[in-house]
Amino acid sequence: MNDLINKWYRNHALLYKVLLFFSTTFLIVYLFPKSGKFRYDFDKGKPWQSESLLAPFDFAIKKSSEEIEQEQIEVSESSAVYFDIDKSVQSNVIDLYSEKFKSSFADSIVANNINLFNAGESAINAIYEFGVLDEDYDYSASTTIILLDDQTQYGETQFSNLTKLDGFRIVIENELNINGLSKFEAAFVSVFFDIIKPNLKLNLSLTQNALDEKLESISSVRGSIEKGTLIISKGEIVEGNKYDVLKSLETEYESQVWNESNYNLIIFAYSLLVSLALLMLLLFLRKYRMEVFLDNTKVTFIFFNILLMILLTTLVINYNSIYVYVVPLCILPLVLKAFFDARLGLFTHVLTVLLLGFIVPNSYEYMFLQIIAGIVTILTVSELYKRANLFISVGQITLIYIIAYFAFFVIQEGDISNLDPSTFGLFVLCGLATLFVQPLIYIYEKVFGLVSDVSLLELSDTNTKLLKELSNKAPGTFHHSLNVANLAEASANEVGANAMLIRVGALYHDVGKMKNPTYFTENQATGINPHDELSPRESAKIIIDHVLDGIEIAKKNNLPDRVIDFIRTHHGTSLVYYFYRKEKDLIEDTNQDDFRYPGPQPYSKETAILMMCDSVEAASKSLKEPTSTKIDKFVETIIDKQMEDGQFLNANITFKEIQSIKKVLKTKLANIFHLRIEYPE
Repeated sequence: MNDLINKWYRNHALLYKVLLFFSTTFLIVYLFPKSGKFRYDFDKGKPWQSESLLAPFDFAIKKSSEEIEQEQIEVSESSAVYFDIDKSVQSNVIDLYSEKFKSSFADSIVANNINLFNAGESAINAIYEFGVLDEDYDYSASTTIILLDDQTQYGETQFSNLTKLDGFRIVIENELNINGLSKFEAAFVSVFFDIIKPNLKLNLSLTQNALDEKLESISSVRGSIEKGTLIISKGEIVEGNKYDVLKSLETEYESQVWNESNYNLIIFAYSLLVSLALLMLLLFLRKYRMEVFLDNTKVTFIFFNILLMILLTTLVINYNSIYVYVVPLCILPLVLKAFFDARLGLFTHVLTVLLLGFIVPNSYEYMFLQIIAGIVTILTVSELYKRANLFISVGQITLIYIIAYFAFFVIQEGDISNLDPSTFGLFVLCGLATLFVQPLIYIYEKVFGLVSDVSLLELSDTNTKLLKELSNKAPGTFHHSLNVANLAEASANEVGANAMLIRVGALYHDVGKMKNPTYFTENQATGINPHDELSPRESAKIIIDHVLDGIEIAKKNNLPDRVIDFIRTHHGTSLVYYFYRKEKDLIEDTNQDDFRYPGPQPYSKETAILMMCDSVEAASKSLKEPTSTKIDKFVETIIDKQMEDGQFLNANITFKEIQSIKKVLKTKLANIFHLRIEYPE
């Protein structure tokens, strides 16, 4: 049992990566659509590029959305409308008319005119022949109207035959004209205005139910294709019925739910493809970024960002795929470049885009645009801590999106008449969303404990609390650190290293000297050397301990690990030679290991550069009457000695780069000592 626990403990980092690998694969596959996917790409009006296509199974030819919409409009217009009729209203109106007629026509001759009375009664019968509406309705004249009396069909007519509430004037006018009684029109209008009441009311529920039944009866298909039928031959133009058939086949693929027999197989196939992509990323890290591969936090960070981009894209597609380009996918290479490097950022971005090709529409167009945008992101974004650079780069990325999309649209459509300018607005929104990378980087720094150039810029401020304390307690060391920072930054720029990182590392590399500042020569202002009171071994211990003290102080002040690495490695495993020689003069068989720094040796280009610059700057203070020749020999001697000791064996720095650094250091030291050309007298 103990052996198993020990074995697990020794391999826990690898086991964690395996668990992370499988869990990320599972989550990505889970986000993928649970439906089939049509394997062919085609565009209306363009030739069919693939081989001749036969129907793989029986399927129906689906109507287009425009066809179905047109049928729905026709059904809506032809559907019957139901009205409830109140037959008692007409008899009540006739009774009211008899009473009103006598009071309105007081003249005895007129009142006894039977023709006049009958004309009014005929008008009422004509008005109520089909019914009077209770309000204005917006139906066409030919709409079929079903009249209901107690839910029983009473009659059927057209909407044009129904009388509107204020439409009785025309009926009265016609009736009086027929009987030659037009002079009484005003009096009749006044009478009818008071007595005419509506007797038709819309039965909304029955009307809607009838409409729904007809709409539901609309078929979504028109004909079918049998298995094995030739759908389209290679080179044929995709148009007309062939386009409809292909769209029907595509819809059939994408809408069919996986059945139990092939579900597990397709999930397995998806898992293979996703795991291959993630495996390539891990292999890349192991071969080219071993320091990242060995750090589980950084690997988790990379996998988390891939999963986040896939999740965001999936959510947007599920909502509306037209907004797929609003997802700021270029944040991924931006973030990875800020924390790691451009090559890793681009590699991860390309793998993520390949995975998204499974779920996005027009996958080739999408992948082309996103990969091009990712390349532009890597090439244009530099010094992310400068806000202007980010805005300029986002503008360039947005422009590339627009240009590439425009080119694709012209290729697919053949003209620009149907180009929707609002699509370009989506790319602008994507650019604005990309600006969120700044607060996102800050969040990632706090959550994952990483450090970016933005944080390095803040740490390089000499007014920070720790550097202020260093300048007060050990002013000589602070001045030495500034000089080393300038030398290291110039050297880093010469060989393409991270200049900002190495500058910050140089500023903090000697903070451990604050604990015993007077034991270091640069801080001995009085000329008194406290080492005179100590044995060589004790003095060496104080000198060596400034590395351990520096690490302790840095951790208390929450300096990032990337900065602490400079404190840990800036002396490597070099020998405190002065005190070793003093001890050896006293004790012949002195062990060198007792006078060596604990290490480790520099294991990056930046930490190696700092070791060179630190040693050269510190030793340069001992030069007397410096000349160009002395400085050249001095720099060569110190760095060659470090190379002979094997201090740079673990650092990815070449001989050519070391020669370039030597050249920079010689030039800088010559400027520091203000050397002039010696003119003959």
